[in-house]
Amino acid sequence: MSPTRTTSETAPVEALRLDRQLCFALYGAANRMQRLYRPLLDALGLTYPQYLAMLALWEQSPRSVGALGEALDLDSSTLTPLLKRLEAAGLVSRTRDPQDERRVIVTLTDAGAALRDRALTVPEQIFCQVGLPLDELTALRDKLKTVAS
Repeated sequence: MSPTRTTSETAPVEALRLDRQLCFALYGAANRMQRLYRPLLDALGLTYPQYLAMLALWEQSPRSVGALGEALDLDSSTLTPLLKRLEAAGLVSRTRDPQDERRVIVTLTDAGAALRDRALTVPEQIFCQVGLPLDELTALRDKLKTVAS
C-alpha cells in the first residue's frame, strides 16, 4: 500500500510550473526556429549546423578550424565531421597550414562562395515567418546573446 500524499505535497509549486521555465521557452523557440529553417536549408543542401559554418565562412574565408570553432562555439571534434561533409559537397576545401602543419585552414570553394547568393533570402524569409516586428526580433536576438555569453 502506498503512502497517502497531502494536498500541499501534490499541489503545483509555482516556481516549478513548466510554463514558467525559461529553459522550456528557449527549447520551444529553438525547435520552432529549426523547423522554420529546415525547408529553406534543404533547398540549399545544408543542415542547420552546416549553414552556421557557411555563414561564418561567408564572413571570412579562409579561416583556421580553431578560429571557425571559436566563432561557432564548437570544438574541433564536432566541427571536423561537419567540415568533412561540406568538403565532400564541394563547398569548402581543407588544407594544412604550410607554416604550421598542426593547423587546418578552411577555404570556400567557388561553389561555396556562389551558394551565398542563393542563401541571401533566408534571413528575410525567417523574419517573415516568425511574425514579430524587426525591432522586436533585433532586441530579442541581442538579449539572447547576453544570456548565451
